[in-house]
Formats: sequence, structure tokens, C-alpha cells
Amino acid sequence: MINLENQLLIAMPTLNNSYFSKSVIYVCEHNNEGAMGLVINLPINMSLNELLSHIEADVDDNPIMNQKVLTGGPIATQRGFVLHSPQQGWQSSLALSQDVMITTSKDILMALGTDEAPKEFLVTLGYAGWSSGQLEEEIKENAWLTIDADNDILFNTPIEQRWKKAAEKLGIDIAHLSSDIGHA
Repeated sequence: MINLENQLLIAMPTLNNSYFSKSVIYVCEHNNEGAMGLVINLPINMSLNELLSHIEADVDDNPIMNQKVLTGGPIATQRGFVLHSPQQGWQSSLALSQDVMITTSKDILMALGTDEAPKEFLVTLGYAGWSSGQLEEEIKENAWLTIDADNDILFNTPIEQRWKKAAEKLGIDIAHLSSDIGHA
């Protein structure tokens, strides 16, 4: 089994009419039981300021707090995930690589927009999941391209450009790929 942890999944045009159309997913976990990832380029109609007001956090007037919350996937959409640059001290964190951590505890949300926040972060609600062998089968069916995770795409590329930029890392202009599939 090829381990896809710390990889980006790039949706192929064949997923055009699905939830994952033009999505880029950061794979957090991949093992014999399945896979879990976060969609990093599908914003919801909510800013971090609005999200924090729902959990009664004090919201400072910091421009970074105007960034959009992302839909991490169709599963557990009320559950929040913060993907961020390494920083210890949160109640529920896991290092996913040398460059990326995930935190699910409320304490990190309360620190966003302050000097205590991680240098780089994005916030998602929900996650994407695959059962054992499902993701591997979808890759065989050409639903996804994969590349090593790239912090520039994760944290610095504008949300609406992440799908195109991820494909460009493979030398592909994804706009020129067809959604038609066939077999020779």
C-alpha cells in the first residue's frame, strides 16, 4: 500500500458533478482502515470572525480574521479542524509532518488573530473520509492526482487558485484536461 499521508489529492475533471469538483484535499491520515483528509479550497459563507462569534470568543479587529472558513468535507460538518504550522501547547494536536499540525481543540480557535496563534493556519468544518481501499480504487479510476503537500499552496495561495496551482506542480494545465474518460 502506498501511504498518501501528507499528500495533496487534486480532483480530476471527471469529478465535475460531485461534492469534490475542483477540490484539493490534504491527506491527514491513510492506513489499512481508510483515509481522512481536509478539503483546502472550498470556502463556506463564513469568516473566522463569524465562526468565533458563534462560540462566544472575543474577536479582535485583525484582518487575518476575515479569511474564509473552509468546508473540510461532507462528514461531521459541525466539527472544526485547524491545519497549521508547527506550534506546541494546544490541548488536542497531532503533528502530521515536520511542517504541518492539526488541532481540534477550542483553545487554538480562541488564540487565532492574537500573538499566540500559529504563524500559518486554515480552519475547516468537516472532513473527507474513505473506507479501506476506497481511496486507492478512486486513484486507479483516475479521480485524483497526487502530489507531496506544499505549504505554499496550503497557507499562501489564494483559495480560488489552489486547484490550478496544485496541478501546475505536476506540470499540468488542468484547464486543458477533459472530463471524458475512456479505455484504449
